[in-house]
Order: sequence, then C-alpha cells, then structure tokens
Amino acid sequence: MAGYGRAAAVTAVLGLGLVAGAADATELWDPHLRGVESGLAAGALPPEGVYFVLDNYWATYDQHSSNKSNGTKLDALVEVPILLWNPGIKLLGADYAVAVAQPFDYTNVTYNGNAVGSHWGTYNTYFAPAILSWALPYDFHVKGSFGVYLDTASSSPGHAPSGGGVGAGNGFTTFETGLGVSWLHDGWNASVQLYYETSTKNDRTDYQSGDQIAVDYTFTKTINKWTVGVGGYQINQIERDSVAGQEKVGTVAFSYGLGPIVGYDFGGLNLQAHYTHALLVHNDVGGDFFNVRAVVPLY
Repeated sequence: MAGYGRAAAVTAVLGLGLVAGAADATELWDPHLRGVESGLAAGALPPEGVYFVLDNYWATYDQHSSNKSNGTKLDALVEVPILLWNPGIKLLGADYAVAVAQPFDYTNVTYNGNAVGSHWGTYNTYFAPAILSWALPYDFHVKGSFGVYLDTASSSPGHAPSGGGVGAGNGFTTFETGLGVSWLHDGWNASVQLYYETSTKNDRTDYQSGDQIAVDYTFTKTINKWTVGVGGYQINQIERDSVAGQEKVGTVAFSYGLGPIVGYDFGGLNLQAHYTHALLVHNDVGGDFFNVRAVVPLY
C-alpha cells in the first residue's frame, strides 16, 4: 500500500467531538473530536478495499468561561471504531468511498473537586454515504465528503444517563460537510481537513447549538516505516446557541492546539500517536489529549 494510503483510511471519517460545555458553547458535545484527523492524508483515500480503524482518545480538559477555568474538569476516554469501504468505483472522476462509525465513551466530570458523575455510554452513530477524492497534478489530492451524526446516543441532555453524570452524546442530529486538501510527495504529507457542521434543535430541551467550523492540520515526513511531524487543530463556533429561540450571550467559542506526531507501519497494522496541548481557549474546554490510531486493511 502507498505510504500515505493506509493512514488515509481514516481521513474520510469522523470526529466525535468532546465537550464544548453545557454552560458555554454547544449544548454538550462538539460534533467533531478535535485533532482526531491530524496525521492523516486529508485529501486522499486508501486503495480499493475495506479498512478497520480504531481511535483511542484520552483527554483531560478544563472548562473555560471566556479565557479562565471555571472549576469544571473533564476526564474522558473515547473509543472510535470505524469501517471504511472503497469499492473501486469512480464518480465524477474521483475515487468513491463510504464509512460508518459507532463511537463510545467514558466521561468523568468534577466541579471544584466534587464529583458530578461518571459513566460509559454510546455516542451518536456516524454515517458518511459520500466521500470523493480527486488526484490532481503535482501530487495534490482533494477530498469532499458529506456525513451525518444521527440522534442515537444512549444518553444526552434531556435524556439523562441512569447512573448520573453528563450525557454520552447529543440529543440532536448534526450534518457535516468536509473538504480535505493534501500535498503528498516523497514521504511528505502537508494536509488540511476542514468541516462545516450544522445541527438540528434538541426537542427535549429546546436548545439549538450554533454552527461551527472544525479544522485539523498535518505536517509529517515518512522515512521507511517511521512517520514523524506535527499536528494541530482549531474549533470555531460562528453562531450563538439559543434556547427557546432566544440567543445565549457568551456562546461563541474557539480553541486552538498543537502537538507532535509519531507513527510506525508494521505492514498489516499502522499505528500513529498524537499528543496535543490547547494553546488558546475561549468559552470552550482546553487542556491535553493523546490519540493512538490503529489502521488495519481487512482485504
């Protein structure tokens, strides 16, 4: 498989997002898991076949109101199993693929050192029925995608978990349009993955989360079986949230982060690890996360 191909299996998918915070922007969870696609060839698809991907994502976050921590802390483990299928079909001159994922998560929330609650749960099912990737001259690749986070979470605002704590997912549907661009040359990978996300209203709480833009960045070099480089992310909410039709002040959020990437290709298994620290946070969560991604071609 081409050097970028196996890793590119996940560029088509997903992001489950972590807490933007019930007190600030977004009702509970950002749709996109920040930085989850750093390290990937955002504009490319892998060769024809079926691929299994597992993101193992650990996060330790503080909730920020404006630029200061408000005493709320989140520790989370997010497991994101993904299936991606490239059937070898060309559509509009592009390679076509489809993907599905069913994330699940463990969350532990405290406020000023006091336990709020912890539990396991399943996040919103993600389905991407249309992923198209074009190979362009001079080693450029461009990928467009459309996906949806379905309202299938095991618990959410207005549908509380039985053991207490915050919901495992969102009580609404999110539509996600993606654009990925990569330059892949002689082992170099310079990529940008951008998503625009718009959500329906949570009918149980009458809460409407504002639209947001999520971007993941990659700059890596592959030498033999090793890949090293840096990755980053940004989350920008561009609309205020609203409750019962009334806009909420202080709900436009942004967050930026950066960190190192290292990976190794074992042949039938590609592993990549990415550590990221939040550099600038406003009305959002900030801190550190560590993601280990495994990619296995099933055929």
